[in-house]
Amino acid sequence: MPHGTSVGQYASAESLLKLHDLNEADLALIRKFGDMMVPKLDDYVRHFYDWLEKQPEYQQFFSEQVKLKKVQASQIEYWTTFFSAKIDEKYIRERREVGEVHARVGLPLPTYFAGMNISMVIFTKRMYDGSLYSDEYSSLVTAFTKLLHLDTTIVVDTYSRLINKRIAEQSEALLAMSTPVTMVWQDILMLPIVGIIDSKRAQDIMTAVLNKISEHRAKIFIMDISGVAVVDTAVANHFIKITKATKLMGCDCLVSGVSPMIAQTMVQLGINVGEVKTNATLRDALENAFEIMGLNVQALKQLSE
Repeated sequence: MPHGTSVGQYASAESLLKLHDLNEADLALIRKFGDMMVPKLDDYVRHFYDWLEKQPEYQQFFSEQVKLKKVQASQIEYWTTFFSAKIDEKYIRERREVGEVHARVGLPLPTYFAGMNISMVIFTKRMYDGSLYSDEYSSLVTAFTKLLHLDTTIVVDTYSRLINKRIAEQSEALLAMSTPVTMVWQDILMLPIVGIIDSKRAQDIMTAVLNKISEHRAKIFIMDISGVAVVDTAVANHFIKITKATKLMGCDCLVSGVSPMIAQTMVQLGINVGEVKTNATLRDALENAFEIMGLNVQALKQLSE
């Protein structure tokens, strides 16, 4: 790829033409071919849907007649623009819109690639009348392929960006669900941790916890680990780092849910828990927290009963 060339959101028409080695002679050939093909685009649509109807995606995406007619009209418009071979910013923007549509409806990329491939076959084989000299025809196929690749580059790049954005948003939502730091009492936060802990998730937990401590000016944070699948040296060290970080924020950390198995594992591993305050159950941790805050635990018990 030439230095400074980008296929991303802000790639210019000029840079994309250079990237795909498309020159004015190529574009002139495509326009000449378009003079033959544009009047017969209805035939193209018929050939294309003879192929598409045999594909498994047809029923899912194209079975509704109203939607089908709209898609077919868009295809005719698309190929009319393609054969005009006027590659400017408007052309690039329209191709990005195609990528956005494909991403929104969830049409698989393999189906898009196959559709572009069959379209090339339809135009250059099935609908071609043999009127060009062989050398000119060969040059035309090369030019057609290069412009087709330029279009595909824009569409796939746009599609990928939007899908990645969607995945990132879903990941953020899952992160919020996996780190539900909750205020259970005034100045007391709690986080139940479930599943497997790795470095990335430990960092996410620490970030979420520290932000909540800062937001609520919490004095005590209870970290319940009864739902953690595996506790090894790395996981224990992550927990210790979280407790130390909360302490720097002026908040005491209580670890609850330390089962006999977890306790035994930590002893066997020789893990130094230092000043970490641990509790066997969440109830014990809550009572401990209330006592630290000077709340009357017995009165709270009577109220709960």
